[in-house]
Amino acid sequence: MHVHDADGACCGHAHTQGPRHIYVYSPSSAVIDKPAFKRGIARLRAMGHEVEIDADALSRDTRFAGDDATRLAAIHRAAASGADVALISRGGYGLGRLLPQIDYAAVAKAVERGTEFVGFSDFTAFQCALLARTGTRSWAGPALAGDFGAAEGIDDIMLDCFDDLLSGQGEGSGWRMPKEAARADGTPAVPETYIEGATLWGGNLAMIASLVGTPYLPEIKDGILFLEDVGEQPYRIERMLGQLLQAGVLGHQQAVVLGQFTGHKPTPQDKGYKLQSVVQWLRTQIAAPVLTNLPFGHVETKVLLPVGAQVSLSVEGRDALIYWGHTH
Repeated sequence: MHVHDADGACCGHAHTQGPRHIYVYSPSSAVIDKPAFKRGIARLRAMGHEVEIDADALSRDTRFAGDDATRLAAIHRAAASGADVALISRGGYGLGRLLPQIDYAAVAKAVERGTEFVGFSDFTAFQCALLARTGTRSWAGPALAGDFGAAEGIDDIMLDCFDDLLSGQGEGSGWRMPKEAARADGTPAVPETYIEGATLWGGNLAMIASLVGTPYLPEIKDGILFLEDVGEQPYRIERMLGQLLQAGVLGHQQAVVLGQFTGHKPTPQDKGYKLQSVVQWLRTQIAAPVLTNLPFGHVETKVLLPVGAQVSLSVEGRDALIYWGHTH
């Protein structure tokens, strides 16, 4: 069991895992920070892993990591690689263009054979489409350059969660929510909650909102939806949540779990309207509990989450736990 601090932890057995085959590819934006890319590769290799770099991982076509055909081929090479982990170099933008062309059956077969697809941010579009088309699980987790190649070093919690994935021993992720005032009726802002056997899904809010009305948004009933974003003002976050609400997505969830929403600054127009204002508004719109502070998003400390897996969720006081070990 890894327990690091009150802000986030991975739950796994004590374990040691041997070297793994990690395939690094670039399905979205071009890699601009080459030193971070190289640091990430070097660190994974220093851990003993076999790191295979896709032939076009450092390609560039305007803002993208190669043209659409190049990036599509990279996804299919990752699926055919036989690797233990297919790890994106970075997110950004670009996967939305490719969704109609991806061979989801080939990706699903790769997952069946043992390849775990890992990423976040723009990768959310791929993960949602894979789940919608084939019901196949993937992992919301780190990217090579920004996480393994971070100049300040690899975050310990993120690395422990990644090790849990590699060893197949990951059981869950726990965290502590902030202190919040009780509701007007005296009940806690987040009531004691226990949900069993719900589909966990989600990722980047902007990407999920962009999939509404397309064949690539999974129709998850009674699920647990987790969300994060970067560089979006609170009013934009509310607007996208409003889209999911009015499209009927939020009303079908048993819980909404908000991760980290970073990279925005208050403006004079806001006048006290902030992210917590959005949370309070959302709680008036849906009956399901709205949890906060999940350690996931465009931040150093991020847990890994199995997108499409059956999980349980428990909330006691300020302590929350998403648990999937019982489903292995």
